[in-house]
Order: sequence, then structure tokens, then C-alpha cells
Amino acid sequence: MPAGRVMVGRMMNTLPRHTKILLALLALLPLYFLVAALGTKIGIWGWKFGLLTMTLGGGMILLGLVALAALVSLVLALRAKPRRNGLVIVGILGLLVPAVALVMFLGAGSKAKDNPIHDIATDTANPPAFSAETMAAREAAGANPLDDYQTPLGQIPLYQQSGVSPELAVKSHAQIITDRPDRPAPLPLGGASKAEGVAAVAAAMGAMGLSEIRSDPATGIVEGVAGTFWFGFKDDVVARVGDAQIDFRSASRVGVSDLGANTARIIDLRARTESILGSAAR
Repeated sequence: MPAGRVMVGRMMNTLPRHTKILLALLALLPLYFLVAALGTKIGIWGWKFGLLTMTLGGGMILLGLVALAALVSLVLALRAKPRRNGLVIVGILGLLVPAVALVMFLGAGSKAKDNPIHDIATDTANPPAFSAETMAAREAAGANPLDDYQTPLGQIPLYQQSGVSPELAVKSHAQIITDRPDRPAPLPLGGASKAEGVAAVAAAMGAMGLSEIRSDPATGIVEGVAGTFWFGFKDDVVARVGDAQIDFRSASRVGVSDLGANTARIIDLRARTESILGSAAR
């Protein structure tokens, strides 16, 4: 057996029981969240179980257990004679880890509040429409329905079920998007042709890692599917290339809030498309 492994084994044997329990919980923590996310991604369980039940529900319980174990361990380490500073540091670390995780959860909650919808488009009066293929894929995946942009959220079943606030209940998708400080804008074609615009959007989607990219030069429609790394959530993206400008739309398949992901994606796609068109013009 290597000397380093023997030394580690001896050190573990000298640790008090409360420190061993804390270290075990700290090791379990990232593994638990990893299983919750990847299990959702590969389809072992549904997204509601993986995100809501395991990550938010069970995850908060596990974080509480870690914090409690860390507090007990820290108190016992401080009271021990002689004091072992290493055990004190482990106790402090055990308190910091759930504290940082709680801050991240609260940050996600704040993002959800700032981003109450999951369907964003640059044209709120006439958002780009998805193809029949995309709509069929959404239906097969049990995705959220695509709601009319002019209907107040309070009249939409999904938001009624999620308990939308009175302030948001009277606002439509169009109003919420228009009020955004980072509202994405259409991209003027400038001197580029419609065909060049379609090619540029398709190339930009490919550079962003979107899958299932389809383009129809005749209609000017380009579509792709974006997926998140951990949970594998899928968002459908479409661009409509007209004679004068390109409009973009990105809509999540599941969830109520997109945490700003669709807006950020459109801004990125627009910038990449503009850069490709600019390079082609030079």
C-alpha cells in the first residue's frame, strides 16, 4: 500500500466521530446534486422530480443537515483540549459550504423573479413561428404550450397554476419583454441578402452548439435546439429572416421562468450573426 494512502488512513482514524460525519456529508453533497441533474438529463426521472423534488426539496434538507453537523462539529472542536485547529477549520468550512449554496439558491430565486416568462422574441407583435417539426417535438416532449403574446399572464393556465403575482397577472408577454432593460432587438440585414442572412444565422447557431439546426431559405426560417449542460433542459430557437431584418425567438420547453437564459441566448445569437454578416461584407 502506498505510504501516502497509509498516512491518510491513519489521519482519518484519529479524527473524532463528529468530524468524520461532517466530512462524509460534505463528500455526499456534490454527488447528490450531480445525480439529481444527470439523472434528469439522461431521462431516469422527469425534470420536476430532478429539479423541484431532488435539487430544491431534498437539496435544501441535505444542506440543512450539513450545516447542523458543521455547527456541532465546530462547537466540539472549539471545546476540545488540546484544540486541533484543523478540526476547527473543517467545521468552519462545513458552515461555509451550505451558506454559499443558499446564496446561490437565493440568487436563482431573484433571477426567476426578474425573468417571469420563458418565451422571448424580438418581435412581440408578430413573434417568429416555429415549424411543424418543432411543434411536434415540443408536443412529444410534453413541453409548455406557446401562449399568445398579448394575453395577460393571469389568463394563462401555466401561470395560474404557478401562482403569478397580481402585478404580473395583468401583464402580457409583450409587455414584460418590452419592459426589459436588456430587451433583445431585431438585426437589420443592411446590405446582405436574405439568403446570406439565413446562412449567417445557421452558422451562428452551429457556433453556439445548438443541435437539430434546420434552415429554409425560401421562407427565411432557421431553427435549432439549445440544451443545458447539467439537467439537459431543451429550448427551441427560431430566426425569421425577412427582406430588411432578422427577428429571433427562444422558448423553453419546460419550467415557468427561464432565469434570463432565452434573452441571453438571443443577444448572443444576434451578435454572432451580425459578426458573420459583417465579415462576409468585408
